[in-house]
Amino acid sequence: MDDTFRGKRFTVMGLGVLGGGTGVAHYLAEHGAKVIVTDMRPPEDLQQSIQQLSGLPIEYHLGGHDDRDFTAERADVVVRNPGVRRDSRYLALARSHGVAVEMEMSLFFRACPARTIGVTGTKGKTTVTALIGSILRTWNKESFIAGNMGISAMEGLNRLTPDTPVAIELSSWQLEAMNEHRLNPTVSVITNFSEDHLDRYDGFEDYVETKRSIAHHQRPEDVVVFNNDDPHVAKVRHQSPARAMPFGVDRVDDIGAWIEPDSLVAVFDGVEARLPLPDQLSLSGAHGRMNALAAIAATLAYGVPPDVIAAGVEAFRGVENRMEEIGEVNGVSFVNDTSSTAPVATVAALQLLAERPGRVHLITGGADKQSDLAVFLDAIARGTASVALLPGTATGKVMQGLLQRGVTPFPVAASMHEAVSQAFEGAQPGDTILLSPGLASFGLFRNEFDRGAQFRQSMKDLSAGDHE
Repeated sequence: MDDTFRGKRFTVMGLGVLGGGTGVAHYLAEHGAKVIVTDMRPPEDLQQSIQQLSGLPIEYHLGGHDDRDFTAERADVVVRNPGVRRDSRYLALARSHGVAVEMEMSLFFRACPARTIGVTGTKGKTTVTALIGSILRTWNKESFIAGNMGISAMEGLNRLTPDTPVAIELSSWQLEAMNEHRLNPTVSVITNFSEDHLDRYDGFEDYVETKRSIAHHQRPEDVVVFNNDDPHVAKVRHQSPARAMPFGVDRVDDIGAWIEPDSLVAVFDGVEARLPLPDQLSLSGAHGRMNALAAIAATLAYGVPPDVIAAGVEAFRGVENRMEEIGEVNGVSFVNDTSSTAPVATVAALQLLAERPGRVHLITGGADKQSDLAVFLDAIARGTASVALLPGTATGKVMQGLLQRGVTPFPVAASMHEAVSQAFEGAQPGDTILLSPGLASFGLFRNEFDRGAQFRQSMKDLSAGDHE
């Protein structure tokens, strides 16, 4: 057993409900660390996470933070949950007392014995990571896929060897710690950039620079796979010491990936992977093809043979909560895109569905992240037959913006069930009800996954009723 953490005192700041906090607390306690878990939320809100840690020698300080947990009196290291702002006074307190600040990902990358693929970007990073996972598992069934996906990276450390293929999805918040500690994956991937999380950053450039840091500390023999068609992404070519592997609509270098009329093509060190255009919903359309291209480029650069890449793409069945086709009721399709938490994601979803027959009935609304909603609202006005609204701090802006564009949404729904009923009201066979909020889920739901689960249950409730 790894004794790196034995006897050290860790304060895990933010237990959370998506697996990261529990994963790191479990790993540290299991490996002999003295662990304090502190969270602003009361115990009753965290019961599921606490249950996952039952039987471990962990001390809980819930319902608020104690300054002493962030000083040398009680901690050698503070592990920050991604939901904790980088300007938190508690992190500043820890640093002022000489206490190291880490995150799950900085601990993981420092300890990981294997070569890694890391994926970031505003839109598509989960789909790209999942597709990379399908390819890697086709190559080696022991492959490990984790990150910003409800799967704890630390939980997988015990089974990793130098030969285990590893792919990790990385948010901007997770990259903050990796950049601070000069850690990067072997193959880094950047999908695209658009406004997101501007409530957490000092403007758009600060946000994208944090994302580009995924490649800042790579080695010359490493590879950065990047969207050459996005000028904000393409800047990374000049910021990273790694080998550049651009992907985009057109070919630009001897190594790279591009789109041809009937195929996706990637070339790395003279090895070519050529695949037919995928027909899965999540990989179709301009955005889906770029996601597929990024995954093909990354795995080819990682060393996966072209025939295995093709088989892994063929086996891919999409990602839960991302343009997920969950069923039909009376000929009306239901698509769950709850992980659309940025306006650009909803725009992409509407563009994709515009290529299919039938009308779109959109469910949107949610919490404001200070994003510019103009393009989002234009796309909704242009591409939907009806709009149902979920409550949230941005919903008033959405309502007003749509009315200004000549669209009258349904009254704001009090629940997901009501929103689904509204959307279904005017739907006809061949139409699609799309949950793609483009906004955060705070307020009515625990998180976007709870939002998607309630959408799925509401569809089941409709299906069980009489709608003939």
